[in-house]
Amino acid sequence: MKLVGNINAILKVKGTQVWSVPPGAMVYEAIQLMSERNVGALLVMDGDRLEGLVSERDYTRKVVLRGRSSKETAVRDIISKPVITVTPDHTVEDCMRLMTDKRVRHLPVMDKNRVVGVVSIGDLVNWIISVQSIAIDQLEHYISGQYPA
Repeated sequence: MKLVGNINAILKVKGTQVWSVPPGAMVYEAIQLMSERNVGALLVMDGDRLEGLVSERDYTRKVVLRGRSSKETAVRDIISKPVITVTPDHTVEDCMRLMTDKRVRHLPVMDKNRVVGVVSIGDLVNWIISVQSIAIDQLEHYISGQYPA
């Protein structure tokens, strides 16, 4: 099945808001921001430069399970690197395959070495559901004779 659309189309609907923390921030601050913004991951940015990504998964595996303190551990010590990124031109299908193969849930979107957004597995699933819903609606209209000529 071909999934119509690229990441640029998703960003136009979702928006390009990006939440980030600097590498020197404490993990506790990052978890607080994730909670406040209701997101599962943050970009780790040194100025405009993407350094990595920190997720709830990183927190549980690299802080909690190792008995570390989130208030004394810097984000730089637990970030996921290298960061797997995509461009606005990547297709939804490409991103789904990449997320599955690399076992990641968030992909920063880069355009000419500049972060322009982030897509999550949830964003992609919502897009697919919308595309399928539109296709079903069009087929129903076609079958019932309501399809425009």
